[in-house]
Amino acid sequence: MSVAGVLAKYDFHYAREHAMEVLFHLAAVSGGILYLMPLLLLAVLFVALERGWALAMIRRKGDDLLRDLHSRKGRESLETELAKTPSCPQQAVFAAVLASHDLASGDAYAEEAMLAQATLLDRGLWILDTAVTLAPLLGLLGTIIGMFNAFQVLGNPDTAPTAITGHVAEALVATATGLAIAIVGLVFFNGLQQRVRLVLHQMERIKVSSLNRLYRQPVRTHGDASVSLLARRGEV
Repeated sequence: MSVAGVLAKYDFHYAREHAMEVLFHLAAVSGGILYLMPLLLLAVLFVALERGWALAMIRRKGDDLLRDLHSRKGRESLETELAKTPSCPQQAVFAAVLASHDLASGDAYAEEAMLAQATLLDRGLWILDTAVTLAPLLGLLGTIIGMFNAFQVLGNPDTAPTAITGHVAEALVATATGLAIAIVGLVFFNGLQQRVRLVLHQMERIKVSSLNRLYRQPVRTHGDASVSLLARRGEV
């Protein structure tokens, strides 16, 4: 029989209804905890997609600014570059350098701008961090509630052993779901943290490049106090 013939005989409506019954049953076994899991997963995916897109656009603007900075020298040329640079965290650092009157103040203004922008870059990442911790705990709570139901079945002397193992297996679905969401959230969280660190390091490069071209003196970072170094160590 062809695939088309098999699909024609398959009752998709019944399969969908049966699947919904199973899902509702598993959610009831977990005490309703499983109803929260899709909401948690949607929050993880929304934050991951929004922050991933935003950080990618920010980094692209920073790459364009760094490339254009290499051909600029002097305040007038740098101010022309600032005027055509789109608004982004790197542009704020660049503007802070141009607002200075000497090398020391330029370095200080840039560091201040970088610290201010750092809090905006990781906006919303706390949701992923919370989901990574919360999802397994909610899953464990659902499993514990499901185990209570299994123990109640165990108290009935007429209950077959297979019925008990079935209840235990259903209770473990909540834990498995929570772990799956935590794994997805952890992957996205670490990936976005790495993107934030790369943007912070990019801002450090823009600071040094613009100061070198504005005051024509070599600039060094502040060692452990440098925002880029703090970013690489995961402290920003």
